[in-house]
Amino acid sequence: MSLHRFMALASSASLAVLAATALPAAAQTPSDVTTVDSLIISAGARATPATQETVTGEDISQTVNAINVEDTVKYLPSLIVRKRHIGDTQAPLATRTSGLGASARTLIFADGVLLSALIGNNNSTASPRWSMVYPEEIASVDFLYGPFSAAYAGNSIGGVLNIRTRTPQRLEGSIRAAGSMQRFAQYGTDDSYGAGQLSASIGDRRDNLWFRLSGNVVESNSQPLSYVTVARPGSTSASGTVVTGSFAEVNRTNSPIAVFGAGGLEHQLQTNVKLRVGYDLPFASAIYSIGRFGNATDSHVETYARDAAGQPVYSGTLNFDGRAYSVAASAFSNGTYSFDEGHIMQSLSMASRGDGPWTWNASASLYDYQKDVQRTPTTAIPGALVGGAGTILRMDGTGWRGLDASASRKIGDQALSFGAHDDKVELASSKYATPNWIDGAAGALTQQSLGQTRTSALWAQDALNVNDNVKVTIGGRYEDWKASNGFNFSSSPALSVHQPELSAGKVSPKASVTWASGSGWILSGSYGEAYRFPTVQELYQAITTGATLTVPNPTLRPEHARSGELAIEHPIDGGRVRLSLFDERITDALISQTAPLIPKSTTLFSYVQNIDRTHVRGVELVAELKDVLFKGFDLSGSATWTDPVVEKDAAFAAAVGKQVPGIPKFKATLVGTWRPTDRLSWTLAGRYSERLYASIDNSDVVTHTYQGFDPFFVVDTRVGYKIDAHWEAALGIDNLGDRRYFLFHPFPGRTAMAELNYKF
Repeated sequence: MSLHRFMALASSASLAVLAATALPAAAQTPSDVTTVDSLIISAGARATPATQETVTGEDISQTVNAINVEDTVKYLPSLIVRKRHIGDTQAPLATRTSGLGASARTLIFADGVLLSALIGNNNSTASPRWSMVYPEEIASVDFLYGPFSAAYAGNSIGGVLNIRTRTPQRLEGSIRAAGSMQRFAQYGTDDSYGAGQLSASIGDRRDNLWFRLSGNVVESNSQPLSYVTVARPGSTSASGTVVTGSFAEVNRTNSPIAVFGAGGLEHQLQTNVKLRVGYDLPFASAIYSIGRFGNATDSHVETYARDAAGQPVYSGTLNFDGRAYSVAASAFSNGTYSFDEGHIMQSLSMASRGDGPWTWNASASLYDYQKDVQRTPTTAIPGALVGGAGTILRMDGTGWRGLDASASRKIGDQALSFGAHDDKVELASSKYATPNWIDGAAGALTQQSLGQTRTSALWAQDALNVNDNVKVTIGGRYEDWKASNGFNFSSSPALSVHQPELSAGKVSPKASVTWASGSGWILSGSYGEAYRFPTVQELYQAITTGATLTVPNPTLRPEHARSGELAIEHPIDGGRVRLSLFDERITDALISQTAPLIPKSTTLFSYVQNIDRTHVRGVELVAELKDVLFKGFDLSGSATWTDPVVEKDAAFAAAVGKQVPGIPKFKATLVGTWRPTDRLSWTLAGRYSERLYASIDNSDVVTHTYQGFDPFFVVDTRVGYKIDAHWEAALGIDNLGDRRYFLFHPFPGRTAMAELNYKF
């Protein structure tokens, strides 16, 4: 029997046994309730030896302008969320050693359910499914830095984010209304873009049974997410339609271009609903959750080009500043699209209760793209605005599921924990032609990418209190990975390939030592290895090369990280200060780079490859100070310095010695909150990041342009007021200084926000 099948049967059997033993339920008082996160494995001791930072729901409500849940982590040390606008579905998380294009190097959970979309490793289709959680239901958010716990998969190279929501202890409910408005002016775009949110929840507990039902509606309008640019011709010309209103610019490699318009001006309507039900037995707690995420997005474009009669022009040969630019029909039509999404998330978990020597935990989770349809025109704008030929991209059937079971035992000063895991991730992506992109039926299949990965794991971890001051944790994780059923099809250029199956089995050792002095000093050292296996999108990514379509490398190897951290922490008058030195070396790093697709060819293409070796080392300083300068004023901040280097790249010598893509050399946060009374709070916060590179050879030398990556310093402010025991109000401004910056996409300008909350 294969390990995959054994692990699936073992995990399923654990759940069945636990469900069966739960049937003879006995009464239990609410005071005995233990809130359980089904994937945060706890052995009666800290689940992981990693450095951890936490923000509570109370802190979030007072200090963060949080319309979406990803906003809640933007001040945590070293973290950056690329959220382009309110309601953005493409908001990846960057850590201190992994960039915005490395989404598969971080695990994100909500109440034990995986929100990370491990179908890919990018900042678009593989972005986390944040919308399954609402800010007002959060109890706490924990971020664990690095792959130092055996309880988590190799995707924890960058870290693990655990979101815990509140469990009701009595009848309670809330209603929240929030709105925002920004003024955005860049190139020929000058407009206001607003967003609104309405959410509600109700929960109750009756003896052993509790539930929480919540819903959320977000409607938003975004600033441009893209610009239509064309390379400047080398010579002047009198041909073409003479236009005005466009802008001379340079691209990120400092080549001259013209900006003809804006695209990706999205209008979104998101509707979400979630139910959590729990039941407490004398020996265990069971929780079932189900949620649905719905998203309807329509995107339009805006041209800056005007002909002699002042009419808008979208395509053709356009003469601007004495040069003839060829603007393809797809230049504007690609920025016009619609999304219709309906995703379902479910989980079932059971965990032991009580103070006995044994604890156990079992869970099953499922995330399913029940409906995921994107429609895009292929004909030119403005004709395409009323219909015409186009494409339909369907990802229905994509999704993932996971099974976990774990147990732990206290033996004197020792805590032994062990567990089993099995997951399956499936990609189903099919593109069809359609006679009417707005509402036409799907026609002929034009492209298809299919495949799945499956990972089974066994892990064990032993935490030993050597004495009152020293704790040693040693662990290991064995992972058995398989990629199968890979298939790529294209009608033009012609391609129909069944990809080879891949498999690998890897062992990842973990170790840490923590010393705590009687005076409050804590010194810890951690080492962990992790293997991050290729995702289905990385394996089966189709690349068009002239008249042919090929799959560059369906035999990618897993990337292997060796990570270490030395940290020292000390309390200071109710606060604390921490200094961490970290080091991460990755061999066979999976990074998209430009290189020959065919051996000895001089033609270069960009696709995912194994890079021989990257090295990121750095220093992270974190401080929290209470009652600084005067009573009621708290100050917290972080600063992270890194040296991210590509040390070896046999396929692309120009990359050696350059900065690893996506990782800035310096970033920092500073948050000051003043609470003059128990009812009133005022926060002023700043976020800073140095520029970063998108290309592995650092050829993107210009930052302040579309597809460039700017340094940025953004200041936010928030004032919150508790009107009475039920009502709360808040006013805030994000990007107070109206900083205009690009992280590939143009980011929002100054945005004013207002909230009103009612709780009972």
